[in-house]
Amino acid sequence: MSKKKGLSAEEKRTRMMEIFFETKDVFQLKDLEKIAPKEKGITAMSVKEVLQSLVDDGMVDCERIGTSNYYWAFPSKALHARKRKLEILESQWSEGSQKQANLQKSIEKAKIGRHETEERTMLVKELSTLRNQREQLKAEVEKYKECDPQVVEEIPHQHCELDLIKGIYEHLQPTFCRMEKG
Repeated sequence: MSKKKGLSAEEKRTRMMEIFFETKDVFQLKDLEKIAPKEKGITAMSVKEVLQSLVDDGMVDCERIGTSNYYWAFPSKALHARKRKLEILESQWSEGSQKQANLQKSIEKAKIGRHETEERTMLVKELSTLRNQREQLKAEVEKYKECDPQVVEEIPHQHCELDLIKGIYEHLQPTFCRMEKG
């Protein structure tokens, strides 16, 4: 027994486009559901899905006329779309090349006057140690944050709010007791 292997989504899309390019005709969905399985081996159940993906990607045009949807795609449109895409990619490539050249020039300018000397090496090491010290001090300040005067000032306000809540509870407690008994 030979097992039939199904077509991938990309193969179905390619074969569906072949139908349009070979016939250069306009189709309704029901026509494509009949033609695609016979000519290109695309299952009738997946024709609508494949067609919709092509419409979404702008490869096939769709127009509603009356109560029917008509689908078409001509080779010239695909050619023009590819040319536009190529032009866009070429302009992006040239912009990228220009940016790369400008950055290279900037690097060369920055390298001027930055020769490796003992003094420069010492300054770089000192900068590194100072940055490490700063990070250690930040960590230590974070550790003692609870002793910060601003944080300490907020603590009595929190106690006042807690006392207020306790007072309200004590005031309402007899009412709750009467409700439970009653």
